[in-house]
Amino acid sequence: MSRQPVVKTINLCFSFNGQEVLKNINLEITAGEMVGIIGPNGAGKTTLLRLLLGLLKPSSGHVELFGLGPDKMGEKRDAVGYMPQRTNFDRNFPLSVLDVVKMGLVTSSVFGRPFSRGHLEKAKLSLEKVGLLSLKDKHFGELSGGQQQRAFLARALCKEPALLILDEPNTGLDLPTQYHFFSLLQELQQAENLTVVMVSHDLAVIARYANKLACINRAMHVHGTPPEVLNSPLLEKAYRCEYEILFGRERG
Repeated sequence: MSRQPVVKTINLCFSFNGQEVLKNINLEITAGEMVGIIGPNGAGKTTLLRLLLGLLKPSSGHVELFGLGPDKMGEKRDAVGYMPQRTNFDRNFPLSVLDVVKMGLVTSSVFGRPFSRGHLEKAKLSLEKVGLLSLKDKHFGELSGGQQQRAFLARALCKEPALLILDEPNTGLDLPTQYHFFSLLQELQQAENLTVVMVSHDLAVIARYANKLACINRAMHVHGTPPEVLNSPLLEKAYRCEYEILFGRERG
């Protein structure tokens, strides 16, 4: 079996309008790992995900997914599933849960064409994996926040990816719903040997499920297992004044 990292960044830098956003990010993620990207607001976490996906180009340095640059992946791009941040939408827009999940199968080759039976079966299988198959015909706007996130997860799983990238999947969810979502994600990751990279603002929750954490604030401050990262003095440096707010209850 190849030991080639699934995700690798080498001295990755990104600037916008002359402002340095990320500087010399070096990160390796191997197959089957669940890695949480953490850091304060404005640290560049979402920018890092967009660089991994090829939605942004580095100012310098390199990104590799499965040994290839994001712009060189071609058909291998289907090996990457993406769940963006939850956005506002018109709850009255006439979309069923199945309609939303099918969007994960849209490519330039099928855009504007009816979905095949094979596509429909893939969408239904993804809904079954997240426990929502019985709600496939329900109006998407009628789902709870947690159900919507599971539907978005199903959409990201439609192409049966090997790498799953999630941007703040627990935003807006209460604590029990967050635990339910991450428990489901962990089960899927282990059952399908997925490599998972996700940004999260909730350290306590993500540390409970991730194999490793990478803390960034423009630069990489600390990377390792959850105990190594959470007990590192470098974490306080990364979060600065936010640190006491984040950990005040745990330390009190």
